[in-house]
Amino acid sequence: MENNVSSTNFKEEVLDSNIPVLVDFWAPWCGPCQMMLGVLGELIEDNKDKDIKIVKCNVDENSDVASQYNVMSIPTFIVFKGGQPVETVTGGVQKEKLQGMIDKNI
Repeated sequence: MENNVSSTNFKEEVLDSNIPVLVDFWAPWCGPCQMMLGVLGELIEDNKDKDIKIVKCNVDENSDVASQYNVMSIPTFIVFKGGQPVETVTGGVQKEKLQGMIDKNI
């Protein structure tokens, strides 16, 4: 699954996006993050025709971005709308929880 954002393109891809963006803050060594990969893939497929962007941000490679949004535990999922974080959930969560966040913010 691609759709990665980094410190260099976070502003352009997330903050300046004209549609809401769900960002998965994760790390490759994180067990719960790995478990969420399938769920994220399903969400991308299920929402491909909707006005939502779903991306991942590796906290090891982009600690400045994670720190800016107070990401202390991973995985952390944040919905950004109009350049602002509007909803956050931390930990391995069910697909329905993330879909609810998407539906509420599109």
